[in-house]
Amino acid sequence: MNSIIKLSNNAATRIKEIMSSAEKDALGVRVSVKSGGCAGMSYVMEYSKELNPNDEVVEDKGVKVFIDPAAVLYLLGTEMDYKKEEFSSSFVFNNPNETERCGCGESFKID
Repeated sequence: MNSIIKLSNNAATRIKEIMSSAEKDALGVRVSVKSGGCAGMSYVMEYSKELNPNDEVVEDKGVKVFIDPAAVLYLLGTEMDYKKEEFSSSFVFNNPNETERCGCGESFKID
């Protein structure tokens, strides 16, 4: 079975860095989506301190990512990357399901 989400090497490395400085009870990172932004939906990342029974767990490159069950359909086939630029760095979601993305890149839409 294909993973819901794949991690680039940069994303996996950055999550390992984040987790090494996280509070001891953090198990991994959770990815979810929420309504908002110009295009309708935005990605949310946070520490996961407990495994919710309905979470999908993706283990890739030595990292655990917990996917909120409500986000699974939005994230199928997505690659999570981490980009460092001169003035900012951020996680980037390369999602083949997006039909629209707002100009600032903070939100997306899926028909």
